[in-house]
Amino acid sequence: MSEDFRKTAPAPLAPVAFHLSNPHEEILENGLRLVIFEDPKLPLVSFRLFFRMGDSGEPADAVGLNSALTAMLSEGTENYSSRQLAEEIERLGAHFSANSGSDTTSLSASSLSLYTSDVLRLMAEMILRPTFPEAELDLYRRNTVEGLKFQRSQANFLAEEQVSRIIYGDHPYSIVSPKAEDVNKLTREMLVAQRDRVFIPNNGVFIIVGDVERDRVVREIEEVFAGWEPGEIPRFDFPPIPERTGRSLTIVDRKGSAQANIVLANPAFARPHDDYFRAIVMNQILGAGASSRIFMNLREEKGYTYGAYSKFDLRRLGGAFEATAEVRTAVTADSLKEFFYELNRIRDERVPENELRDAGNFLTGVFPIRAETQEGLTNFIVQQQVYQLPADYLQTYRERIGEVTVEDVATAARKYVQPDKMAIVIVGDAEEILPQAREYASDIEIFDTEGNRLDPADYGRPKAAPAADLTGEWDLKIDFQGQQIPVSLRLQQTDGKLSGSLESMLGEGVIENGILTGTSFSAVAVTELQGQRLELSLEGTVETDGLRGSLSAPMIPMPLDFTGQRK
Repeated sequence: MSEDFRKTAPAPLAPVAFHLSNPHEEILENGLRLVIFEDPKLPLVSFRLFFRMGDSGEPADAVGLNSALTAMLSEGTENYSSRQLAEEIERLGAHFSANSGSDTTSLSASSLSLYTSDVLRLMAEMILRPTFPEAELDLYRRNTVEGLKFQRSQANFLAEEQVSRIIYGDHPYSIVSPKAEDVNKLTREMLVAQRDRVFIPNNGVFIIVGDVERDRVVREIEEVFAGWEPGEIPRFDFPPIPERTGRSLTIVDRKGSAQANIVLANPAFARPHDDYFRAIVMNQILGAGASSRIFMNLREEKGYTYGAYSKFDLRRLGGAFEATAEVRTAVTADSLKEFFYELNRIRDERVPENELRDAGNFLTGVFPIRAETQEGLTNFIVQQQVYQLPADYLQTYRERIGEVTVEDVATAARKYVQPDKMAIVIVGDAEEILPQAREYASDIEIFDTEGNRLDPADYGRPKAAPAADLTGEWDLKIDFQGQQIPVSLRLQQTDGKLSGSLESMLGEGVIENGILTGTSFSAVAVTELQGQRLELSLEGTVETDGLRGSLSAPMIPMPLDFTGQRK
C-alpha cells in the first residue's frame, strides 16, 4: 500500500456554523444598563457588573486606591461581617471576585441558577453598603506592602513597569503598581469617597449570561438595587500619549541573573479602532502563538528560549505593540538580532497566502470555542460594552477576520510594528547585557530593581581583581521564621566569575555566571520544582569569618537572610 498520503496534510473540514443571537439590552431609570443573554443549556449563571472608570481615574495622590476599593468590598457590609459574607458565599457554592483595571472597575459572580436571587442580593450589599472596617483595612495594607516586596523580585513586573513608563509617559496608564508609601496612607474615608465616585449606576453596565428568565431578573435587580441614585460621571483631561522618534535601550539590573527578559514595545492604537481585525491577523502570523514566526525562529530553530511571542495590549485610550521572550543571558544579542529580523520581515515582505489562511482559520475557529462557555461569552460581551463596539460585533467577528487580505496585513505591520522606534527593555545582569545590546540604541538608561536610575558609565569597565576567595564548600544557615534552614553551597571562582551548585530543601541548583567584585558576590542557582524552572538568587558579602547575605525566590514573599561558614 502506498504511503504517499502521509506526505500531504488532509484538507480542512468545512467551517462549522456558529450563530450567536443578540442579548437583551435595556436601561433602568437610574441609568444602569442591563445586558441579559438567556442561555438555558446549563443551570448556571455568570454575573458581571462593571463601571467605566478604573485605575486611570484615581486621584493623582492616591495610587492604588481603586485596587484597595475592590479588595475591601468583601471585607464587611452593613449587614454582614467579613466572615459572615464568606460563609454565605460558601453556602451558595458561588464564586465572587472584584477587579480593578486601567479602564474599568468590576464585581463578578457565578453560581447555580437556583441561587440567582441570593447572588443579586449579595452583589447589591457589596456595591451599596460596604463598610470598609478599619481592622480589615489595616490587614490589607500590611499584606499588600509585603506583596509589593515579592512583586519586585519578578522580572516580568520589572519589565512591565519600565515599558509602561516609556510608552505612556505622563498618562495614568504609565502606573502599574502603587508604592509602599501609597498603600500605607490609604484611609477608610478615601475608600468611601472612591466608592461614591466609581459606583455610579449611569456609568455602569450589568451583564448576566445564563439560565435566567429575563423579566424576572430585571425585576429582582430593580428591587435589590432600589434607591441607587444616578450621579455625575467624572470627566478627565489626561496628558497625551507621547510619540516616539527613535529607539531606546532600558536595562533593569539584576546582578547574576541567568536569563534576560526582553520586551520590545512601541505605541499602537486604542481598542475601538477600524484596524483591529487587520492588526490581530497580522500578529497571529508574527508572534501570537506556537506556530508563529517569532516562536518558530527563536525557540524551534535557534533554541534561545522556551517561548517568544508578540501581542497588542489595547486599552480604551491607547495601546502598545509588544514582542517578548526570556532568553539565556549569553544569547541576548543573538535574540535581539532575530527579533528585529522578524519585525522587519513582516513589514517588508508580502505574507504568503497560506500563512494568511492559517492565521484566519485559527482565529475564526477558536472564536466559537471561547464563546461557547458562559464565562467566555461574558468576557466578549464585556469587551463589547467597555469599548462601545458595534452592536453586531460578536455576530460579524468571524466574517471580519475572513475579510482581511494580504495587503491589509502589510498595512497593519507598517503602521503598528515600528522597529526604528522600539523601546527595548531588558531585565537581567546589566554588566553582561549592555555590551551585547549597546549597538541597538544610542539612548541608554539603566535602573536597579527598586526603580532608581543608575549611571550607564559605571558598567562595562574593567573590574578590579577580587579581594576575596570563595572557592570551596560552604555551610549556609537561612533564617526562616525563626528556624535555621541548612543549605550546602559549592563554589568555583575564576577571574571574578563564580560557578558551582547549591543544595537545599528545594533540590540542587546549578550556579553559572555568578559574580564576585571585591568582597561582594551575587549568583543565581537554577533548579526545577515540579517540572518548572526555578531561580534562587543569592546576594551577599565575604566577611572575615564567613559569608553573610540574602536568598530570594519567586515563591518567597521577601528575601531570607543567611550566614555561612567554610567547611
